[in-house]
Amino acid sequence: MPEPLVRALTQRDITEPFPIQTDTLPDTLAGRDVLGRGKTGSGKTLAFSLPMAARLGGQLSGGRRRSGHPLGLVLAPTRELATQISAVLTPLAQAYGLTTTTIFGGVSQQRQVAALQAGVDIVVACPGRLEDLMQQGFVSLDAIEITVLDEADHMADLGFLPVVTRILKKTPTDGQRMLFSATLDNGVDKLVRQFLHNEVLHSVDDATSHVEAMTHHVFEVDGVESKRELVKALASGTGRRILFMRTKHQAKKLAKQLTEAGIPSVDLHGNLSQGARDRNLAAFGSGDVRVLVATDVAARGVHVDDVQLVVHVDPPAEHKAYLHRSGRTARAGSDGDVVTVVLPSERGDVKAMLRKAAIGVAPQQVSAGSPAVTALVGDRAPYVTPSVQATASSSNGSSGRGSNGRGSSSNGRGGSGSNGRSGGSNGRTAGSNGRGAGSGRSGSQEGRGQGTGRTAPNRPSRDHGASGSTDTSGRSSRRHRGGAGAPNSSRAASPQGVAADTSTGRGRGSRRARG
Repeated sequence: MPEPLVRALTQRDITEPFPIQTDTLPDTLAGRDVLGRGKTGSGKTLAFSLPMAARLGGQLSGGRRRSGHPLGLVLAPTRELATQISAVLTPLAQAYGLTTTTIFGGVSQQRQVAALQAGVDIVVACPGRLEDLMQQGFVSLDAIEITVLDEADHMADLGFLPVVTRILKKTPTDGQRMLFSATLDNGVDKLVRQFLHNEVLHSVDDATSHVEAMTHHVFEVDGVESKRELVKALASGTGRRILFMRTKHQAKKLAKQLTEAGIPSVDLHGNLSQGARDRNLAAFGSGDVRVLVATDVAARGVHVDDVQLVVHVDPPAEHKAYLHRSGRTARAGSDGDVVTVVLPSERGDVKAMLRKAAIGVAPQQVSAGSPAVTALVGDRAPYVTPSVQATASSSNGSSGRGSNGRGSSSNGRGGSGSNGRSGGSNGRTAGSNGRGAGSGRSGSQEGRGQGTGRTAPNRPSRDHGASGSTDTSGRSSRRHRGGAGAPNSSRAASPQGVAADTSTGRGRGSRRARG
């Protein structure tokens, strides 16, 4: 392993490789195409990030960075996974002065376009937004040296394979390609046959394997109320927990209920804005809250260490989803527990699912106070009095302007009254009518008016960020990139997430012509 990367890993206290890294690195560092099969949490991200940084910063380096022509591409199925990959890859790229950026939907493309136009070496992208920017002419893949397709089986599950196929066809046929997937079904095998050449297969486990350090439990309850009390008990421990729900509505509802019960919780699902997703993930990752209530959108995108417990509040429909949900715990060699909560009507389906997942566990009939539950939960965290702000955040997913103006109720943000920027319910008025010397400005129906007054319109919340900039310098290369180095965009400081997460550094080129 090159010395710059050893230093970068040591700074993060990473000193020993995982099996998939040990198996793949000799081939990937040599430029071979690789098909890697490894279970969730097996260290796949470093397995492809290390050779990408080492090769683009080493033997393929030199030349000037060119606008809209990256050298490295990582495709990921979800925004969360793309963000997590970028967090791992960026420090390694910076060790060589390479720049990175993320590209995904759900946020404005403005910062992403700015990063591409400034010139960037490695792009971590979701397929839909990347293809959109390609069609608009903001990015070309004709200079890509290394392409990585991560979680290819999940791409297939989400219906992304046609888009992925079109994207891969735009990359040079002689570039290095790495594909990582837990399984090779649903068309993933076609991608392998079409785009990988003389690939080396590295598999550290079979398609249905699960982490040995993971302990599985099946808790059967006799009804909905018993389930509610059991879930509350499971969420009450001191360590991090992820609770999986089937629908976005139920995830939002459960997070709100737990928070109101003194267990601070945040939700993660497709209805949240990217800014709300980032804030909730940051709160969970930092330990500000211990409980994350999520739908399957998070099963492949949440890489947080020391998650002690995963609870399938709603059992998943199929075994692959079970394995990927469960893989949020027992990561990086740590132990973890997985609980599936089962209602009487779900017993047959859960039994069949666990059989397909090759998990043998005896169901237990329990209640919230059963010894098995108490032993699993361990010490209970202190009760946390829910604040108005926390309740509003749980209720709305973000602290936007609600239906009652800019108030501090659960439907808005801002002033001290329940219905807007008001010290009372009557806005700028001495009474219920007119524009007298009232205590504040109201968004309620009684403010600023004769009689019923004017109401504040419903307006969605808006987050704005600003991008900084750094300078890049060029180098000559075996592969001419043409054009002068452009100012390079730095990390966009937006609460909506790092949409254009561009690190600083010297421009480096490649042996592939860019101009």
